[in-house]
Amino acid sequence: MTAVPSALRTPSDTHRRASSAPAPRDGHEHSSSAVAPCDGHPHSSSGHAPADARQVLDRCRALVRPALREAVGRTHPWVGEMAAYSFGWCEVGGTPSAGSGGKGVRQALAVLAAEAAGAPGRSAVPGAVAVELVHAFSLLHDDIMDGDEARRRRPTVWKAYGTGPAVLAGDALFALAVETLAAAPAGPDAVRLLSVALQDLVRGQADDLLFATRPWTGPERVRPEEYRAMAEHKTGALLGCAAALGALLGGAPPATVSALDRTGRHLGIAFQIVDDLLGIWGDPAVTGKPVYGDLRERKKTYPVLAALDSPAAGRLSTLLESPADPGEVAALIEEAGGRTAALAEARRHVAAVEAALADVPLQEGPTEELRSLLDFLVRRDL
Repeated sequence: MTAVPSALRTPSDTHRRASSAPAPRDGHEHSSSAVAPCDGHPHSSSGHAPADARQVLDRCRALVRPALREAVGRTHPWVGEMAAYSFGWCEVGGTPSAGSGGKGVRQALAVLAAEAAGAPGRSAVPGAVAVELVHAFSLLHDDIMDGDEARRRRPTVWKAYGTGPAVLAGDALFALAVETLAAAPAGPDAVRLLSVALQDLVRGQADDLLFATRPWTGPERVRPEEYRAMAEHKTGALLGCAAALGALLGGAPPATVSALDRTGRHLGIAFQIVDDLLGIWGDPAVTGKPVYGDLRERKKTYPVLAALDSPAAGRLSTLLESPADPGEVAALIEEAGGRTAALAEARRHVAAVEAALADVPLQEGPTEELRSLLDFLVRRDL
């Protein structure tokens, strides 16, 4: 099997990249990309070398890490240990660990948004810390709700410390996020932005849980547009909030804050749909997930829901309600157009990301670094 093909590229994209793009610096062929890189904006042809996403992430983590550690250090020592464990900084009992604690995409979005708005990256640090704390809080609670026992090849916090302590640690991270933002310049406006994102995140998580209880077909089935809204809320809201907070704390005007929020929200939808594609057709050697993993769990993902909107809905729902071989189900989803529809939908949101970035004046260098992160999230091959 191969990772999701680069079918999101239009012929002109392919010609442009083949004729003018430099060779990849990360050892991966571009043809393994899940979706087309976000390089279609005219500014991309400026002659500057594309930013390396890993270097961008490293730079932003180095800027934010001291403040993030300081924030975690303000809470109760036991709760702080669980928080540190969730970030990969220590083992159970507090022994220091060399874990990276994740990629830090959200904190990087905040830093780069401030820089793209013309401010120093350090102005976004309170927002970057807040979104990282909220993201960690949401993962702690998600793992409990989903019953997931491992994350980043280690036991999840609830598995390592217990359910009650993990809930408490999540609550503490949420409180620290609000406290951090409230003390920042433009604190009230920043807290309002975070509050909107949190309401959306909760709405998206609620819908995701309820989707599992709804039928495959009939008037109560989950429709693709409902799934799209869920993905925006559950995944896109916090990505948009990260970029919007960076712009706000960097003194950007409301139009720029709004444009960067839209960027993150569209990115979140594209990210989720690419994740759905990889969950069915991705190469386990690349994704780290079992072959047809999402189909084995009968998850209501975008390709499945799109295929259920086709004339093949009856046959597909029968297979989904039976112990049918996942390969047979995947073949019917593709035959019914589910894979093609998902690729087209992801491409649409990648284009919307570029449109949002083009809506407002931004500093070119940081914007190119921002694009490298957007590409990183939707390509999934670094």
